[in-house]
Amino acid sequence: MTSSFEFNTYPARLSDAERDRALKVLRDGVAMGRLSHDTFVHRMELALAARRPDELAVLTADLPTESRFSRAVFGTVEALSGFTVRLRRAWRAERLPKLLLPHPAHGHPLRIGRDPASGLRLNHETVSRVHAELRHQGGMWVLRDLGSTNGTTVNGRRVVGAAVVREGDQVGFGRMTFRLSAG
Repeated sequence: MTSSFEFNTYPARLSDAERDRALKVLRDGVAMGRLSHDTFVHRMELALAARRPDELAVLTADLPTESRFSRAVFGTVEALSGFTVRLRRAWRAERLPKLLLPHPAHGHPLRIGRDPASGLRLNHETVSRVHAELRHQGGMWVLRDLGSTNGTTVNGRRVVGAAVVREGDQVGFGRMTFRLSAG
């Protein structure tokens, strides 16, 4: 005796790529001024809740899509733009003055600031009297901001509390920037 089973088939779940394409069309629409911010937010919520491709199609039907040629041109420009930013950053990094890491056996933290008692005295108006300290701890170098007014940065990001640093990192104290070097 044989039996047959019937299964309800539902449309396949939307892929992340399909959803991402619709969200990109919506982002481009608001960037070109074709959608208001409120309409964009509403359609974005609907796109994230959509379960079928036709639900996405309705959300973007009134927005123009880019041709294959314009996508290639804009993609190339975006890639080149990112490359030039990275190139400029690398060029600047190599030209930064070096800050030599003290020998780890020294044991004491290196105080950095305008204070004459600092191990590294930086006489610049954007550097606080007691700005930061660099300490070798647990086999790593740790840079700690000591409540400076203009901040301490590592690779362009502001340090909140402390950050692990290594040779080659860019460290900034106020508007003074250095590249860490082991010697």
